[in-house]
Amino acid sequence: MAELGARTWVVPGGHVPFPAHGPEPEFTGFDQLCVLNATDVEAEISVDIYYQDAEPVGPYRVLVGARRVRHVRINDLIDPEAVRLDRPYGCVLRSPVPVVVQFLRQDTRLPGVVALTGTMAFPGEVPST
Repeated sequence: MAELGARTWVVPGGHVPFPAHGPEPEFTGFDQLCVLNATDVEAEISVDIYYQDAEPVGPYRVLVGARRVRHVRINDLIDPEAVRLDRPYGCVLRSPVPVVVQFLRQDTRLPGVVALTGTMAFPGEVPST
């Protein structure tokens, strides 16, 4: 089977919505990376966060098992430091094996409104065929 995905992915338009309206945790606003690893090898992914007015932070380490999917809330990335809420950021995800990355956002800043949006991340390189 042909490799699925890429080893580098970019999400330029991050912004963890804050504050939230509604009970926690189901109404917590979040950004999320959805990572599919269709290979036979566990992927130790590194994520670097870039801000408009501060130096980059990272790498954050995320393990995605072989032939597995993992959903990682940006809000939950705390080591080496917590990702800053309600601030624009971008991130670069690097993997030793090809993966596929989708980006999701749940925005609950308006009372009584839950907005969920998703898009594919941008592959940082074109896989060879």
